[in-house]
Amino acid sequence: MHIVADENIPLLGAFVEGLGTVERANGRRLTRSQLMNADALLVRSVTSVNESLLAGTPVRFVGTATIGTDHVDIPWLERQGIAFASAPGCNASSVVQYVLGVISLYLRRCQREGFEGLTVGVVGAGNVGGALVGRLQALGARVRVSDPPRQSAGAGLPFASLEQVLACDVVSLHTPLTTTGECPTHHLLNSDRLASLGPNQLLINSGRGAVIDNRALLARLGGTQSPTVALDVWEHEPEPLTELLDHCWLATPHIAGYSLEGKCRGTEMVARALHLWLGRQLPLTTEELLPEPPVTAMAFAPDIEPVEAVHRALMACYDPRDDDARLRRAVDQASAGGLALGQAFDGLRRNYPVRREPGSLKIQSTPGSDGGRLLAAAGFQIS
Repeated sequence: MHIVADENIPLLGAFVEGLGTVERANGRRLTRSQLMNADALLVRSVTSVNESLLAGTPVRFVGTATIGTDHVDIPWLERQGIAFASAPGCNASSVVQYVLGVISLYLRRCQREGFEGLTVGVVGAGNVGGALVGRLQALGARVRVSDPPRQSAGAGLPFASLEQVLACDVVSLHTPLTTTGECPTHHLLNSDRLASLGPNQLLINSGRGAVIDNRALLARLGGTQSPTVALDVWEHEPEPLTELLDHCWLATPHIAGYSLEGKCRGTEMVARALHLWLGRQLPLTTEELLPEPPVTAMAFAPDIEPVEAVHRALMACYDPRDDDARLRRAVDQASAGGLALGQAFDGLRRNYPVRREPGSLKIQSTPGSDGGRLLAAAGFQIS
């Protein structure tokens, strides 16, 4: 078997060892000619998998090591009898980590005391949004959810109208990108809805860039009484509007789900599907392959405020400001050196530093204490 795989899929060699040869490729520049000897194709979200890429090739299995599948023409694959697998939920805890870190920084910026009483609107309650709702509620936030399909299906979540969700202190977007159906999400936040957001609100998008009309957002942020914005995803990646980046409080290069655990879970899930397609069993798990994290344990002084402990623990695992600084520096360097913005953007993703999730960190805390409860709610191990 010959497998062509995105060069940014981690630990793939260990997971597919013994299945055949693996050829690594640049996912964004992948061409049909590179697949003329391939039996299987493994991608991430930067590769559009459709008829123009696969027609006439011997590829019979496609896997994407990502939650989202809007880059894959699944109906066409089904008509051709090509097996398909994705990795739903693989990086949900990583994106939740990103959002909690952004909110924690915002609370300090606004001099608010923790998550207690904060209203958070979550748009889209799938694997990521649903996990975020649970974490936020455990931390004391008041959550409202907009997800018409899940509301119609009777899912037990605190549903509200989109207008009510957009009135929350924080609005976090987690919908897939769709252009058809009863509830299309493309430009869901258009100029009218963006106009409803005010200066005391935080808007976070770590789902899909085109859920927000980026041109309309740029116009809104250039006006008065505009909201605070943190964007991890952008329209027209890997070349976002640099003017929009300048107006964002936090700007990161589509890495919310880029924890080592999240990426490796995605690899494991598509590798398992490939093994099953071949009638085999996957012999390894992510837990067996992950290295020891750089920080394994923490302890706080007994008199530290619980919300301060949560903030410091979140930042010890991951501080979104680091990625914001990397993106702005890369954009400046690309501009000064006459380089393509897309190369700088993709370079940050390709060379992303190792980042571990809260679950990798054990924190000493008094059993039953408020601090221990909040730290556990944020996803940390408590000892």
